[in-house]
Amino acid sequence: MNSIKQLHAHSLRNGLDLTYLLLAKLLEVPSLAYARRLLDACPATPPTFLCNKLLQAYSLHGPHLQCLSIYSAMRRRGCPASLHSFTFLFAACASVPSPSNGRAAHAHLLKFGLQMDAYVATSLLDMYAKSGLMGMARQLFDEMPQRDVPSWNSIIGGYAKCGKLEEARVLFESMPRRNVISWTSMVSGYAQNCKYEEAVATFMRMWDEEGVRPNEVTVTSVLPACANLGALELGKRIDAYAKENGFMSNLFVSNALLEMYAKCGSIDQAKRVFEEMGERKNLCSWNSMIMGLAVHGGWNDGLRMFHEMRARGINPDDITFVGVLSACTHGGLVDQGLLHEAYSLITSMPMKPDSVIWGALLGACSFHRRVDLAEIAAEFLFELEPWNPGNYVILSNIYASLQRWDGVAEVWKRMKGVQHKKAAGYSSIEVNRSIHKFLVEDKSHPMTSEIYALLDIISMNMNLIDYVAFLDSEFEVGN
Repeated sequence: MNSIKQLHAHSLRNGLDLTYLLLAKLLEVPSLAYARRLLDACPATPPTFLCNKLLQAYSLHGPHLQCLSIYSAMRRRGCPASLHSFTFLFAACASVPSPSNGRAAHAHLLKFGLQMDAYVATSLLDMYAKSGLMGMARQLFDEMPQRDVPSWNSIIGGYAKCGKLEEARVLFESMPRRNVISWTSMVSGYAQNCKYEEAVATFMRMWDEEGVRPNEVTVTSVLPACANLGALELGKRIDAYAKENGFMSNLFVSNALLEMYAKCGSIDQAKRVFEEMGERKNLCSWNSMIMGLAVHGGWNDGLRMFHEMRARGINPDDITFVGVLSACTHGGLVDQGLLHEAYSLITSMPMKPDSVIWGALLGACSFHRRVDLAEIAAEFLFELEPWNPGNYVILSNIYASLQRWDGVAEVWKRMKGVQHKKAAGYSSIEVNRSIHKFLVEDKSHPMTSEIYALLDIISMNMNLIDYVAFLDSEFEVGN
């Protein structure tokens, strides 16, 4: 930078116009603010290619809205926009996202009569898809005479992001060619919309059948699905793959692995990942470790870790407080009079408590049958997530445990009023790289007969063990 400033000073002292050279060097650094001031100070109308260079730099590095400011300056100074200008404008609007500005830029493109090439069309399509304007994105996609892989990926990613997974799947299956981004869009879409089985199945199809090598984003996307399904063996395979390919330096990958091990109950492995992260640990890392310890028997270590985190100057968020409440609940500390302290903690938090926080308190109240605070937590939950029948069921169970049948009747009356049906709970298990799901008294599995036969054998053996133990006790009493 010093040499660039010296060159700039030399040009000013000697009346030399070195704008183009200085801009090129500033964009290599990059020092975008300096480059922008230099371009604005240029007395003549700047050439389009230099403006495009600055547009490209801001679209890559941000702040992205500066692209709109530069484009406006180009229009004021009579500098004509090119197709490249609009490619960078659409990319910037996609990164914010800024659909209104993106649509305005599209209108300018049409007004100037510029014919879109593949790059501009894909950039515009990506902007509409990332802005959630899927109707316009699909219309543009259907009108494209030629579609490359990035255009397919943009439309599929847009559908997946907004939860229209069936539309995304149909397009995905009809793609003439796919790359790792195509697969990652589907895996991420399923995982983010709680379709964990589909996320894992798509990942396995990509990895084992198609032979596509997952990248860091793919790994980060599938690990939460493994965590929610308890697919520990698959998680371990991904862990080994991440190490082999140097992904562990990526904080998102490390945090996803940590969360997967913690949620699957493999606390020793979670601790290993946590320690290997060293000074790279962020709030997400601490939260995952605290929560994992809290719910898997290490509540005391979880509370100790919370205090260590605070001592290091890391400010907690709502997820941290959920972990602390969970640790108190599992450690029986709320029995020692800490439940009211937990409520005071929630009401004095610097952020507004969300459904996760109130849900943690309601769970603690259920564990210790504290109906007074349960009613408070439930009222907030009814307001925050009226669609969730689980909160009604928990409050009803608390009333029932205290034989408060009037309360039970009132809760079920309110639940009927909102007309929500509780989804059936299920368990999942990973066997031979496949995830199997079971409902209560489920008979949909293809090996149902063998499963129930084995359960009968296990039940019979357990009864036999109890009977032998009974006979042994009777024999001892007789002697």
